[in-house]
Amino acid sequence: MITRRRLIRSFGGLSALGVSTAAYGVGIEPVLRLGVTRYHPTPRQWPADLPLKIAVIADVHACDPWMSLERIEAIVDRTNGLDADLIVLLGDYVAGLHQVTRIIPANEWARVLAGLKAPLGVHAVMGNHDYWVDRAVQQAGYGPTVAHRALEAAGIPVYENDAVRLTKDGRPFWLAGLGDQLAFLPARRFRRTGRVGADDLTATLAKVTDDAPIILLAHEPNIAPRVPARVALQLSGHTHGGQVRLLGWSPAVPRQHGLRLAYGHVRLKCDVIISGGLGCSIMPLRVGVPPEIVEVTLGRTGPAVA
Repeated sequence: MITRRRLIRSFGGLSALGVSTAAYGVGIEPVLRLGVTRYHPTPRQWPADLPLKIAVIADVHACDPWMSLERIEAIVDRTNGLDADLIVLLGDYVAGLHQVTRIIPANEWARVLAGLKAPLGVHAVMGNHDYWVDRAVQQAGYGPTVAHRALEAAGIPVYENDAVRLTKDGRPFWLAGLGDQLAFLPARRFRRTGRVGADDLTATLAKVTDDAPIILLAHEPNIAPRVPARVALQLSGHTHGGQVRLLGWSPAVPRQHGLRLAYGHVRLKCDVIISGGLGCSIMPLRVGVPPEIVEVTLGRTGPAVA
């Protein structure tokens, strides 16, 4: 039988657990932890004898104190240390929350990201927050965003429904970048709009002019069920892995796709890898989803999944 004293003790223990968890989620996991999560998928469309290592950075959300320039510099150094062939940036560079001491200007965080180096270059797409904070773009109904211009000024190309043909060891492949799928959601406050996204998957893939394999960059993973088997690999962020994840459950995961497109490696018509990202959105809190750089190795010579 549960006594009143035992019940009070139970609530006290739960309260203490809640306080300690919140303290960890605010003060430790988002600002002190940083890991590398490694995947070695074997897409049907990717040649097994073409090794390629990709480093993935998603959801930086630059702001003080949660994602300072010093922390971004440490992320850049850690990423460069992976010796990847290719580095991709998956959007949401700007702050995604209001509990900050400083919004870091785009030219400052872009200058730090310009320190990323890889033999096949650094390539970027935009995220929803990069669009949402840009009032001028929301009112006009088209870009480029401040974040887009800052990255290109720093020497990092940004792909908006575009594709580029790259080669590794003399072998070609395509890198395609999709426009953001939620870009103009806030525009409904300013004007009538029937278009929410800046994405055009059909037009993007139409720019691929041969049968070389394709890697698709898409900030939100939601497009994955529509991506055809012609694409070997889709790389996405946006979800932060739910940002709070307890015993496999996350209250922040969108209902549309549930846990299937929340985090990790999923195989649909193409292979999909969803990064848990680096920063925070809505609230400066991470529990059970430490900030991560993702390393993806294609081809038979790569390491096993870690």
